[in-house]
Amino acid sequence: MYRSHNCGELNASHINKEVTLAGWVQKSRDKGFMNWVDLRDRYGITQLIFDESRTDKTVFELAKTLGREFVIQVKGTVIEREAKNKNIPTGEIEILVAELNILNAAITPPFTIEDETDGGEDIRMKYRYLDIRRNPVKNSLLFRHKVAMEVRKYLSDLDFCEVETPYLIKSTPEGARDFVVPSRMNEGQFYALPQSPQTFKQLLMVGGMDKYFQIVKCFRDEDLRADRQPEFTQIDCEMAFVEQEDILNVFEGLTRHLLKELKGIEVEKFPRMTYDHAMKTYGNDKPDIRFGMEFGELNAVTQNKDFSVFNSAELVVGIAAPGCAAYTRKEIDALIDWVKRPQVGASGMVYVKCEEDGTFKSSVDKFYDQADLANWAKVTGAKAGDMIFVLSGPADKTRTQLSALRMELATRLGLRNPEVFAPLWVVDFPLLELDEESGRWHAMHHPFTSPKPEDMELLATNPGKVRANAYDMVLNGNEIGGGSIRIHDKATQQLMFKYLGFTEEEARNQFGFLMDAFQFGAPPHGGLAFGLDRLVAILGGQETIRDFIAFPKNNSGRDVMIDAPSAIDDAQLQELHIKLNLS
Repeated sequence: MYRSHNCGELNASHINKEVTLAGWVQKSRDKGFMNWVDLRDRYGITQLIFDESRTDKTVFELAKTLGREFVIQVKGTVIEREAKNKNIPTGEIEILVAELNILNAAITPPFTIEDETDGGEDIRMKYRYLDIRRNPVKNSLLFRHKVAMEVRKYLSDLDFCEVETPYLIKSTPEGARDFVVPSRMNEGQFYALPQSPQTFKQLLMVGGMDKYFQIVKCFRDEDLRADRQPEFTQIDCEMAFVEQEDILNVFEGLTRHLLKELKGIEVEKFPRMTYDHAMKTYGNDKPDIRFGMEFGELNAVTQNKDFSVFNSAELVVGIAAPGCAAYTRKEIDALIDWVKRPQVGASGMVYVKCEEDGTFKSSVDKFYDQADLANWAKVTGAKAGDMIFVLSGPADKTRTQLSALRMELATRLGLRNPEVFAPLWVVDFPLLELDEESGRWHAMHHPFTSPKPEDMELLATNPGKVRANAYDMVLNGNEIGGGSIRIHDKATQQLMFKYLGFTEEEARNQFGFLMDAFQFGAPPHGGLAFGLDRLVAILGGQETIRDFIAFPKNNSGRDVMIDAPSAIDDAQLQELHIKLNLS
């Protein structure tokens, strides 16, 4: 066998024991008469010692040829280490090597295999298999495994059954673009890779599986925004004979279980917030509630003065940033420049310093007196020592801009502690949203989401006011999961397709299989999907998901390690009956 122990398990209790280890050379220190080598595997590091007076001469000389990342096997005796290292579990011992076998030599790696490496992101993605050897990436992947195992354990204990659904499916309009796969056996026809297993999990409920889950790959061919991947992993779940409350209780329980088992944290409260309240109070539908800075709408206390910017605005809204009254003019100007960036898009920003003596100093003192500014402070909840930042303009756009500023300020002020977890449910989303360019209604979630029963009559008269029987789980300002109660009868599903602009023929061609299934006794059902990549990253205290994915794509959707996507040869294209038009 290649090893009797791994490189992380030996300690003082093993002294005088004969052992065999195998791994990679982390580094070596040659002192002439003595040579130390750090041997690394997934489990840790063990120091090896080659002593000119105690080690076979051939073995001693061979040890001098070892380079970084050589793969070696050694046999030797565990001895007490003279200079102990209390920072690692094996720091009290070392191995006096008797035999050395070089299993594979290695060229010098393009970056150091250290926790703090000298390699940039691009080079590390190209040599991802080397990056995985580093503790930060390796530990992230091990943590992902733990999360997945706890999810499987929790759901299995509740009688959920894991069922695999197909990857080669029918292309259907569900929002993002599909990845399509040509079929050689069916000339001119294509499969699509699933954006989610949505229709299949509903069919499993029709099939009587009652409680389904799957940790499943999903695919979306869309322009990648920050920290997105074209392929991602969902914890996908569906339940029959349930209402919204049943589903929320199950997945509150799952979230509590993960926080307790993986982080040792007990979370009692899962607040519930309507979509409308989230948008009005935080400017987005996934608010980070670890800190305050709630929006204060200032129209009533800022308009009808001589300041035309506010008088002409649909919305004037502000936030109170704690302790920021001490900001210098340079710091304030930098923030104004920040909100003017194209990514945010504000035309400017007004500020008010709430001085410690109870007075106010603002950039619009010419137009507003101390009593006016005191009203601003009251509306925004500002206290002495705070700074009020105010934006104005079209309501939706301005809320989005202020939401971005709120998050930026929280980051600068250290209010987004990754070890604090604040989950909540956002509920009562709009069922439909209007595409201004096409003038057509689109499903905010997907076409199978059930309307709130009490809002059904509004579909014909005021579709924008219809609320969906839908819900999102938000954790620390990130949507980690979402779902809905589904439509389970053919008539309602046909009505939904009608309001989404499908003709009967289009609905039949795209989703006839589902509507047919509904005629055979579909139970009331609903579900939820968690984004595993995002959930793992947040639980791991990180902002980016890439280090929790073994082989991620870059921002262009490319795998630079294997150079994919890539062209295929003419013979393959001919076999698939495909001609390229790249002009």
